Amino acid sequence: MSEVKESIVDKLRVKIFETRPGMGAAAAYDISEKLKELLLKKDFVNMIFAAAPSQNEFLAFLSHRQGIDWERVNAFHMDEYVGLEKNARGSFGQFLNERIFGKVPFNKVYYINGNALDLAVECNRYAGLLHQLPPDIVCMGIGENTHIAFNDPHVADFNDLKLVKAVTLDEKSRRQQVHDKCFSGIEEVPVSAITLTVPALLESKYIFCIVPGNTKALAVYHTLYEEVQEGYPSTILRKHINATLYLDNASASIIRLKGDLPSLREYRNNERS
Repeated sequence: MSEVKESIVDKLRVKIFETRPGMGAAAAYDISEKLKELLLKKDFVNMIFAAAPSQNEFLAFLSHRQGIDWERVNAFHMDEYVGLEKNARGSFGQFLNERIFGKVPFNKVYYINGNALDLAVECNRYAGLLHQLPPDIVCMGIGENTHIAFNDPHVADFNDLKLVKAVTLDEKSRRQQVHDKCFSGIEEVPVSAITLTVPALLESKYIFCIVPGNTKALAVYHTLYEEVQEGYPSTILRKHINATLYLDNASASIIRLKGDLPSLREYRNNERS
């Protein structure tokens, strides 16, 4: 495991690793240990997963961890596009099925149906499952615009009364899907999705947030140093009592956990040069 630097920003624990694989391996180890601990106390553990290339290394390591009784773990995913075919390349359910849902023997896997005839009914159905099976662990990332799940800045609500809702997507969010090579062009990216809300994610007892890569460096900066506000949805993670942020050197490239922080002007000037 690569060397790690650790700090705390408000309540959020931050761990920085030299490499992306080292970060993924560490997150998988920590989560597997938490799973084993919870399974000693509970009959079943409920987990929510994010679907994004940022999770690739972590999911690969987690799917190979030994000693986890997956048959007592229920799995959810945190968002899904509206109108995309179930087995389409960009489908979040399909992404997770290929990387973990189809690789380990979960007790149950609960998929969001982005092709439901009535989206409100589907949101209520999935919310009902979350009420019945409250999340113990959330494994998530942060978007380039600081979204968590598909709670983009224009729809994020820290006091949302809903657990699941349909949303329109921010253009930056849609462009990220092209940067991530999930779609060939923005015209292919759906304009709406079903997402778990911010309160649904924060309801989890433990949050593990895995954010590698230089395309996330500015989002990480905002997450740690902006005022906690809905304009930067990921800032809310600093209020959760059991949340950990995993970074690699690339995603942590413009933060300084000790000492002075570079100004955003300095960062943008460096980015242009």
